[in-house]
Amino acid sequence: MTTHRSLVALAVLAAALATNACAKKLVKKAPGEGRTGTTRPPEPSIRGAEFIRVPELKTVRFEHDRYHLGEQARATLKRNADAIRGNAGWQVLVEGHCDDNGTFEYNLALGQKRAKTVRDYYLMLGIKGDRIATISFGEEKRACSESTESCRARNRRAETKINAAVAASAAGPKP
Repeated sequence: MTTHRSLVALAVLAAALATNACAKKLVKKAPGEGRTGTTRPPEPSIRGAEFIRVPELKTVRFEHDRYHLGEQARATLKRNADAIRGNAGWQVLVEGHCDDNGTFEYNLALGQKRAKTVRDYYLMLGIKGDRIATISFGEEKRACSESTESCRARNRRAETKINAAVAASAAGPKP
């Protein structure tokens, strides 16, 4: 009798799992659709463009092996967003960087997650997605090359830069 109940329970569980598996196959997500059901705006092309730092846009730092934004990073990005909104012609690039811990591939992926996190925060703050692109340099463009923790901490960052051609045209001719 106990074996029969176990078999029935197992059959019911298997049927439920099969039903859920089939139901999931019927739902198709749009390309780029996130967990919330929203899509990210496409990024502008950065091909052939040079991006530079400007004093108005500050760098944000990350903890080791992390890509979430802390309170200080969010405050910095809010100030950056104000500067971006105030300069309608700026084309923005968010660069993700890592320290030298981890493999090359891992650091490229982590750098991209950092850049995407910053871009998503800018989008949440009202910056249009067609103005913000992302790229990961992983550990390739280090701010510091010493083998100390303070140096590695400086390398775990996301930098927001603007298109150099746009910056030059905004400055206008020099007297």
